[in-house]
Amino acid sequence: MNRKKGVVLNNIGQFFIKNRRGQIWVETVIYTLIAFAMIGLVLTFVKPRIEEIRDRGVIEQSIGILKDMKSVITTIGVSGNQRVIELGINKGTLNIDGVNDSIFFEIESEVVYSQEGVEVGAGSGVVTLTEKKGGSYIVTLSTDYNSTYNIKYDGRDELRSLGKAPTPHKLILLNVGRDNLDRIIIDIKLGN
Repeated sequence: MNRKKGVVLNNIGQFFIKNRRGQIWVETVIYTLIAFAMIGLVLTFVKPRIEEIRDRGVIEQSIGILKDMKSVITTIGVSGNQRVIELGINKGTLNIDGVNDSIFFEIESEVVYSQEGVEVGAGSGVVTLTEKKGGSYIVTLSTDYNSTYNIKYDGRDELRSLGKAPTPHKLILLNVGRDNLDRIIIDIKLGN
């Protein structure tokens, strides 16, 4: 009986020795799956935060662009003067609204930038408005020129939108003179 028990134990030992390579591969696969699961869990928490930081950066950059454009428009000088601005747009759209004499950015974002539904000043005449749209928000950054400037796009009172592009947009701002309400006419054209 003891001899039978020894043979069985010896066979079990040989079984485990022969299958040691298989055990190592199984352990490797299990540890790899655990690592992937942990990376996935980290990304579910980190990715929204990264997107929020990126969106805030884009919004801040867009506010800076609107402030720079306002500075150029207010210092363009006498009739006939023109300035060239290059704008790189990574996200959102820049809208030149000749009908309402304003320039504004619209950016779809995952972040609530300002109090929802309330216009908030961001300095230098830039106003922010955050509105909920589905699971995200539309952040509108605007500058109104209606009281002192008549904004036109390519000589016309129309709305023109400029979106994301691989190269910066080149805008030419030209002081055309004054309109019948004694406002300075700023004609904005898309350059080459």
